[in-house]
Amino acid sequence: MGQTIAEKILSAHAGKNVTPGELIISNIDAVMVQDGTGPLAVNEFKKLNKTKLFNPARTILFIDHAAPSPRKELSNSHSVLRKFAKEYGAVLSEVGDGVCHQRLVESYINPGEVLLGADSHTCTSGALGAFATGVGSTDIAVVMALGKTWLKVPATYKIVLEGEFQKGVYAKDLILHLIGLIGADGATYKALEFTGSAVKNLTMSERFTISNMAVEAGAKAGLFETDEKTYEYLKSQGREDKFKEIKADSDAQYERVININLNELKPTISCPHTVDNTKTIDELENVEVNQVYIGTCTNGRIEDLRIAAKILKGNKVKEGVRLLVAPASRKVFLEALKEGLIETFVESGASIVTSGCGACVGVHAGILGDGEVCLATQNRNFKGRMGNTEGFIYLSSPATAAYSAIKGYIADVREVL
Repeated sequence: MGQTIAEKILSAHAGKNVTPGELIISNIDAVMVQDGTGPLAVNEFKKLNKTKLFNPARTILFIDHAAPSPRKELSNSHSVLRKFAKEYGAVLSEVGDGVCHQRLVESYINPGEVLLGADSHTCTSGALGAFATGVGSTDIAVVMALGKTWLKVPATYKIVLEGEFQKGVYAKDLILHLIGLIGADGATYKALEFTGSAVKNLTMSERFTISNMAVEAGAKAGLFETDEKTYEYLKSQGREDKFKEIKADSDAQYERVININLNELKPTISCPHTVDNTKTIDELENVEVNQVYIGTCTNGRIEDLRIAAKILKGNKVKEGVRLLVAPASRKVFLEALKEGLIETFVESGASIVTSGCGACVGVHAGILGDGEVCLATQNRNFKGRMGNTEGFIYLSSPATAAYSAIKGYIADVREVL
C-alpha cells in the first residue's frame, strides 16, 4: 500500500513502515522553543540531569514573542534562554532576528526532516516537505535530551487545489476558506496534504501561509510535496544541497479528500472570536477598524509586504486608524528597506515595529483598547488574543488589510486591482 507524505517521513524516522493511528518512537532532526515556552522546557530539561543536549546545533531558542522585552519578568525569561544557550551550546535567535517560524524556514529546516517545536504554528515548515508540529514544553525537554520522542501517526486529509486565484484573492483567503469549510476542529490530529494542479503555481510564501494555519483546523501538520520552487527557495537561502524529492505515492490512502477550485474563492475574512467564523467580503457589513496589523509568521514575508506596499503607495492611512507593520525577520526587514517598501509604509502613515510576535500574542507593540477593532494578517483572533478581552480581531490577507487601512473599514481590495 502506498504512503502519504506524513507516513513516508515518519517511516524513515521510525525505522519501519508506519500506519495511521500507530504509536511510534521517532528520531527528531530539530527542536525549537520560544521565549514564552522555552523557560519551562529549560527547567524540565535540567530536571533530567543531563549534562549535554542531544544535538546542540539543531536545538534553537528564539526570543521573539516579547522582543524587545516590555517587562522585567520577561527580561528574566530571556536571560534564562541566553544563559542556557551559552552553557549547553544551543543556537540562540536574538531580539530582532525575527519570528521563529520564519527563521526556521529561512535557515534551519529541510525536506524530509522532522521538527518539533514548543509552539503550535511549527507546522509552517511543512511547506518545505518536512513533518513539523507543535508539542508541549515537557515533551520538548525530553527531545532536547534524547533526540527522539513518541508520536501517533496521523491520518491524512488530501486537499486538492485546482484553478487559479482571481484578482484580490490570495493564499490567506484560501486557508481561511478551508478552515471555515471544515471547522476549527475539523482536522484534529490529521495531516493536511496540499496537492492538485494549482500547487505548482503557489509561491513558497503562499505555501508557508497555508501550512502555518493548518493547526487552526486542528491539524497536526500541513504538508506540501517538494518541487522546483522548493529547490529554488532552498538555493536562495544557501541550502540547495539539502533538497530532496518528497511526495506521496500515487496509491496512498487518505481519510478524506477535499476539492477546492481557486477560481471560485473571494476575499475572505475571519470574524471574532474564532478562526472558522468566516465570511466573504461580500457578506461582511461595514466594519470600521481602529488598527490594522500587517506581519507575523503567517503574512510577514517580503512578498506580503510588497503586496501591501503596492496598495499603500501614494495613499494615506485613514485618520483615526493605526497601521502597524512587522516584517517577519531581520532578513525580510532588510529586503524591504532595500526595495523602498519601508519608506512607502512610513510615508503612508504606518508605524514599523520590531520583527517579532508582540502584537499578535498580545504582549506589547499593539495592544487593543476596550471595544477596539483590529484587522490583522495573523493566524488567530481568539477573544483576548491581542491583549484585551474587550477587543475584536478580524483576519485577512495583506492586500485586504492594506486597503482597509486606507478606507477605515474592512474593504474589498478588488475595487482597486
